[in-house]
Amino acid sequence: MVNVAGGLCNLKNLLFLNVAWNEFGGQLPACLGNLTSLRSLYLHQNRFEGIFPSSLFNTWRSLAAIILSDDNFNGSISLSSLANNSNLKILVICCSNTNLRLETENPPFIPSFQLRLFGIVNCTLNEANTKRMPTFLLHQYDLQFLELSVLNISGTFPSWLLTNNTKLNHFNLTHNLFTGPFELNSTSKLLHMESFDISSNPLGDEIPSHIGFIFPNLISLDMSWTSLQGLFPASIGEMRQLNDLDLSYNNLSGYLPQEFSQGNNELRFLKLSNNNLSGPSLPIGSNFTYLLFLDLSNNNYKGKLEGGVMNSTELRMLDISANQLYGEMPSWIGNFEHLSYLILSKNYLIGPLPKNFCNLTALTYLDLAYNKFNGSLPSCLNMPLLKYLHLQSSHFIGPLPSTLANSPLLILDLMNNNFSGQIPRLIGSFLSLRVLMLKENKLEGSIPMNLCELKNISLLDLSQNKLSGGIPYCLNNITFGKIDAPREKEIGHFTVLWTTRFSSYNFNPSTGEVSMLEEKAKANVTLYKDQVVNFITKRRYESYTGSILNFMSGLDLSSNQLVGEIPSQIGYLDAIHALNLSNNRLKGPIPKTFSNLKQIESLDLSHNKLTGHIPAQLTQLYSLSSFSVAQNNLSGTTPDMKNQFATFDSASYEGNPFLCGPLLLRNCSITGRNRQPHHLEADDFRDAFICSFAGTFGVFFLGVITGMHTPEDPL
Repeated sequence: MVNVAGGLCNLKNLLFLNVAWNEFGGQLPACLGNLTSLRSLYLHQNRFEGIFPSSLFNTWRSLAAIILSDDNFNGSISLSSLANNSNLKILVICCSNTNLRLETENPPFIPSFQLRLFGIVNCTLNEANTKRMPTFLLHQYDLQFLELSVLNISGTFPSWLLTNNTKLNHFNLTHNLFTGPFELNSTSKLLHMESFDISSNPLGDEIPSHIGFIFPNLISLDMSWTSLQGLFPASIGEMRQLNDLDLSYNNLSGYLPQEFSQGNNELRFLKLSNNNLSGPSLPIGSNFTYLLFLDLSNNNYKGKLEGGVMNSTELRMLDISANQLYGEMPSWIGNFEHLSYLILSKNYLIGPLPKNFCNLTALTYLDLAYNKFNGSLPSCLNMPLLKYLHLQSSHFIGPLPSTLANSPLLILDLMNNNFSGQIPRLIGSFLSLRVLMLKENKLEGSIPMNLCELKNISLLDLSQNKLSGGIPYCLNNITFGKIDAPREKEIGHFTVLWTTRFSSYNFNPSTGEVSMLEEKAKANVTLYKDQVVNFITKRRYESYTGSILNFMSGLDLSSNQLVGEIPSQIGYLDAIHALNLSNNRLKGPIPKTFSNLKQIESLDLSHNKLTGHIPAQLTQLYSLSSFSVAQNNLSGTTPDMKNQFATFDSASYEGNPFLCGPLLLRNCSITGRNRQPHHLEADDFRDAFICSFAGTFGVFFLGVITGMHTPEDPL
């Protein structure tokens, strides 16, 4: 870490000091106060630490611009120390930790400056009980850029800021505690406003009906997570330049007004998810020609998929999941040649997929889960970019499509359908696969050895099928989370990238003037959507969501017709968290190698034909919290009740008549610690039956002969 003190302090006539985006560290030297002519100070994106010497502001009277961002300063900075800096135009402070406190009210002050850009982000503001709007802003009338975010400021929505600063272009109060009323002055238009973000505030009010007239030139509007209620204002249709609109996670109701759906032909990004909107999803005649991302999920839309979205031929993402859509999937769905994300899950869609569904070759994410489709997947299904496929609980039938082998899949979830036939050998081609869920289908035949080639698998569920044969010994080739996957193969989220526009600013250090550039800048914004995978662990049905999926690992082969012994190699899956082999026909001993399962949390071997002793080494599995070997033919004593085994009750061992121990109320000295049961296999049972039948028949025959031979009466 480099110390920046050096000879800077001797440059008494220095006007501009910009050391941003370096690795400078240490404390700022007090001798920087010698730079009495300084007009701009940019210290952001370094590693400065220690107490910021705010007393220096008293000597830097010519300062016009100050940017302190993402450093490691601590202590407190009182903004009152800047009160006499009449040239100040830009003040931006972004905190990277909670050790720096900004005092805006101690003492209160009336500033001599008029700011153009003012931003405070993620800082501790004043004392805990005075997290309120900085009062010096009541005296600001020239603001163009205002951002006060992630500060937990409380109080009513500060509409006076909009009234006082008619030149505002960027307004951001996200992640605070502002409440209603949410009012906008209807007498004045804010013609310069392009970006308005008040998301993540508990406003709890209606959107002003005239909002579109107040912000006619708005480009980006974000009022998500604000508990807004009432109807969708028709005046939003007056925002002719609107690119991005996010009103998700509110309580809006009613239909989308025609003025909106036919008026905003510049819209690129529309997110209205998690509301109570109803009616047709996008009515016919909608004019969203350039729409790229549409999210209407988790609303009350009913009916068939409307053709209003047909005009949006440039769509990259379409999400209308968790509504009440019904009917067949329309054939026009195949016209979106650029579509990357299609999410129609949790509806009532029926019928087979249309043939031109195969035209969606740009798909990287497809989720049709929890519908009522019928028929098999199209044989033409060939999606070379597909990474996430969710079709669970959708009533599909037929064989697993072999054409999917051409897709770089990370998640393949086909559970709870009616897929039949064998698991195709091409399954070994999915070399990137992290999650494979084939539970609750009608698959049969043996588990293919090719499955062992999927070395990156974290979750593998083949349970509740009709699979037979033995467990492949090579399953220990699968890492089950042992090797950290590269970042591009993380499965907790999938990302959607879109580009938004905003005005950029030019600061002239010579004059201290801030001007808005006429051309529009572009910014890439990333939307994260959580992945959800259901998996039984600890004998419970769990939903693993988001980043936790990157750390969960498990193997479930339960409720099949598997036979033979458990391969000892399974015991070398030392990174696995859940293993379920229950409800099969497995026999032989529990492998002693299971003592290597150091990360195991859930182990279920119940309802099999296992024999022998329970390995005492299992008591060294300190992460184990759910354990069952019930309904087997195990013998000997139950493991010592120590460590985590002290938490298991008799249900973990029931149905093993030759097991003994305190939990089972069977004294091992009476039962016989080493007593082994005699197990009847098929041939043994046949021989036993013949011998038993012969003996019974012999007794019966002798009884009949004896009954027929009676002694003579002596009389």
